[in-house]
Amino acid sequence: MTDAATTDTAAPAIERTLVLVKPDGVRRGLSGEVLRRIEAKGYTLVAAELKQATPELLAAHYAEHEGKPFYGPLVEFMLSGPTLAVVAEGQGVITGFRSLAGATNPTEAAPGTIRGDLGRDWGLKVQQNLVHGSDSPESAAREIGLWFPHV
Repeated sequence: MTDAATTDTAAPAIERTLVLVKPDGVRRGLSGEVLRRIEAKGYTLVAAELKQATPELLAAHYAEHEGKPFYGPLVEFMLSGPTLAVVAEGQGVITGFRSLAGATNPTEAAPGTIRGDLGRDWGLKVQQNLVHGSDSPESAAREIGLWFPHV
């Protein structure tokens, strides 16, 4: 029998996630709005850097997609301009940011999300959907290591 005084009350572990404001978001001047939404949700910014991705970095980042029909256009898009790379931290930040980002397809993303409010389908070869967020603790650790080897 368990009484209320002995139940587990430990807070969930602090997580980190990689957030990318993709070249379309940077080009449209939306980096500040994305950062504002992350901070308004109560997450902490650990690192942020405007970077021009290299083919090598993108090959490692998107390794699981190599050989798929959208891989080439995706890499081409991600090389088209600077990307704002961010490490955000907080309880549930991985799921929380993905919820803030909204559905991958901006046309289907709910109002109130980054993609729902700010994104749209431009009819291009690859979906330009403003942001990326890690999808699991394992992906977050791998992606943060690629984009921020010093963090």
